[in-house]
Amino acid sequence: MTRIDFYTHVQDKLPVAIQLIGKAWDRGLNVWVRVADDAAASRLDQGLWTHPSAGFIPHCKSDHALAKETPIIIDAAAVEPSTDQILINLHPERPEYFSRFERLIEIVSLDDQDRKQARERFIFYRDRGFEIHSHDLSHSKI
Repeated sequence: MTRIDFYTHVQDKLPVAIQLIGKAWDRGLNVWVRVADDAAASRLDQGLWTHPSAGFIPHCKSDHALAKETPIIIDAAAVEPSTDQILINLHPERPEYFSRFERLIEIVSLDDQDRKQARERFIFYRDRGFEIHSHDLSHSKI
């Protein structure tokens, strides 16, 4: 069954997502990142090119020709995922295919609308018996 982690009280989702992607990459895991639109995909893409400063995290967008061979995929095009290890959801809606992944990561900002949508996703997952872990990042320096 999919393990679900909620990272809450986040000032800016992007640095948290980048840090979690980096940790997964260091462990040899594949990551599918679902984003809301092309602008969000571009911001994440740019962030991954500059972090870590002394390394490289191989990634591309889901509609790229090398997507099936790339370990980190950024999806704004609602493409069928080509991995099942880690899903990071940066989209306001619940991904229909989340349960095929070993782990789902939800990152929740301080924005009221984002928190409301995250609560609805949390309740959906909880009511279906998924294992949920919460991580309060209100005191984190990320």
